[in-house]
Amino acid sequence: MVDNASTDGTAAWLRTQDVTAELLESNTGGAGGFARGLALAIERGADLAWLMDDDGLPAVDCLTRLLECGDLDFWGPVVVDEADPERLVFPIRLPGGTRTVRAMADVRAAATDGLIRDVVIPFNGVLVTRELVERIGVPRAEFFIWGDDVEYLWRAEAAGARIATVTGAVVHHPSVGELGSPMMLGRTTYNFTPSDLKHYCMARNNTVNLRRYRGWPYVLMFWAKTLWFFTLTRPRAARLSMSARAAYAGLRGDFTGHRRYLR
Repeated sequence: MVDNASTDGTAAWLRTQDVTAELLESNTGGAGGFARGLALAIERGADLAWLMDDDGLPAVDCLTRLLECGDLDFWGPVVVDEADPERLVFPIRLPGGTRTVRAMADVRAAATDGLIRDVVIPFNGVLVTRELVERIGVPRAEFFIWGDDVEYLWRAEAAGARIATVTGAVVHHPSVGELGSPMMLGRTTYNFTPSDLKHYCMARNNTVNLRRYRGWPYVLMFWAKTLWFFTLTRPRAARLSMSARAAYAGLRGDFTGHRRYLR
């Protein structure tokens, strides 16, 4: 367990418990927490690590069902709405096309032998093998939040990892609403957040990820969507300026700018 410099008394409580906990001295974000936690697990001899945020609640048989799949490197459950278990919190884009499914019925129908291969939702109850971590390392702590999970998935894909979603394994999660704000007359969406911290990290980390794993055309499309969204969909000059600073920081490899937005 990693406590990310919490200020609500969690660290003091953990000191009274019979658990192995790493109490970080500063807030390193979700990315830093996962990076440190996974490194610790491997250092202490774990063959598998089970990674999840603190707002997910695995079903009682979730880990058992995941462990039944022994020929994978990076795999996880479906993440369902705690108030409506037949609805996905994080939609799944099916491999080989552009179809995205949001209902458990569609997930089950798309599965082969209980798996949807080449798809996983990190870091929500995923298992990762020691062998894969030794090959590709741990998540990029400098990302802080937003994009560290995608980067780790794409890094695993680039390394030829065997990836899958196990449709019989479930993690319950609070609803996050509809992901993506419609733009361009409803033809596409933009990942809008009212949080300056989250947006800065998203704009910076998305630029880094797309440039490294998808290429410049995807970077330019992301920048064009950002320009459109904050010029026409939700005009916000300050957000455009922030987006430009974040993207430039990503291109320069500067991962310090988000600190000005920490509260």
